[in-house]
Amino acid sequence: MKFTIALFSPPHAPSSRRALRFAQAAIAGGHEIVRLFFYQDGVHSASGNVVNAQDELDVPREWREFVQTHQLDGVVCIAAALRRGVLNGEEAERYARTAANVQAPWELSGLGQLHEAVQMADRLICFGGP
Repeated sequence: MKFTIALFSPPHAPSSRRALRFAQAAIAGGHEIVRLFFYQDGVHSASGNVVNAQDELDVPREWREFVQTHQLDGVVCIAAALRRGVLNGEEAERYARTAANVQAPWELSGLGQLHEAVQMADRLICFGGP
């Protein structure tokens, strides 16, 4: 089965951890993840500046390592990211901001990436949301 996974909640929300566990289980079960799409507050999972308490799971680090290990397509909605101060180097420079907090393996892109992924997948699985 081919999945597209959309995450709408911030890293500290239980649904973010559930999304990560679902993605890990899907890969372990031999399924394919077409794309991970981080939207709304989910974009914070791509930030390199999230700091968790020592006794908590570092969800952004776990996502980054998961995406890198399995060479997945991790897309962060650019509009949602800009609104929340989640910037890569190019956007930080474009908007004259002093720092970037998004690096590889994340790609900032638009909602068209979600639409395309849904067309390529058998299922869209969403976590979190309004």
